[in-house]
Amino acid sequence: MAVVEISVTPLGTGTPSVSEYVAECLKIVQESGLSYQLTPMGTILEGEIEDILAVVQRMHQAPFAAGAVRVSTLIKIDDRRDRADHSMAGKMASVTKRLGKP
Repeated sequence: MAVVEISVTPLGTGTPSVSEYVAECLKIVQESGLSYQLTPMGTILEGEIEDILAVVQRMHQAPFAAGAVRVSTLIKIDDRRDRADHSMAGKMASVTKRLGKP
C-alpha cells in the first residue's frame, strides 16, 4: 500500500485564491473511493499505487479544465512493500508510540 501527498496549484487564473480548484480536485478524490486526508497544504491519499496515480493524473488535469493556463503539482510518494499494514494511521501511530503517548 502507498501513502501519497499531493498539492495541485493552478497558475494564471487571475486570482490568488485556489480553494475553488482544491474543491474540484477533492471531488475527484472522493469519487475515487480512496482513503484520504485533506490538510491545509495538500491532500494525503492511501491505497494501491496504480489507483492513486490514476487519481493524481485526474487531479492535475482538473485546473486546466477549469481555465488555469499552468498547473504546478507536487507529489510525495511513500510506497512500502515489506509490510501489509502501511497506512496513514499506522505511520502516525508509530511516531506517537515513540513519543510515549497512547
